[in-house]
Amino acid sequence: MQRCYYVYILAKARNSTFYTGVTNDLMRRVYEHKNNLADGFTKKYGIKTLVYFEIHQEINEVIRREKLIKKWKREYKMNVIEAVNPDWHDLYDNLAGPDPAIQRGDKVVAHG
Repeated sequence: MQRCYYVYILAKARNSTFYTGVTNDLMRRVYEHKNNLADGFTKKYGIKTLVYFEIHQEINEVIRREKLIKKWKREYKMNVIEAVNPDWHDLYDNLAGPDPAIQRGDKVVAHG
């Protein structure tokens, strides 16, 4: 079974503070953010809503993508999020759901 890596964006609210991160276990990592188990920026500013993520199969690819996303201007980030998640729903509850791409670890450009 091939390992998957995720780049993700959390938001405090629509048009509020963003956090971009990388992990190999998206459910666990977002759970940590939601329950203040991850010290740092997200805990300090109460950023807990998963609004966007991508799945990659290469660690170097996901790290490059994270660095690129962090350089995006705020308006561009919002447009990318809204293209796949127009209502800014919290995607965390859907992670264990029936999405076969997540279960298989397929490369997916974006989820929302």
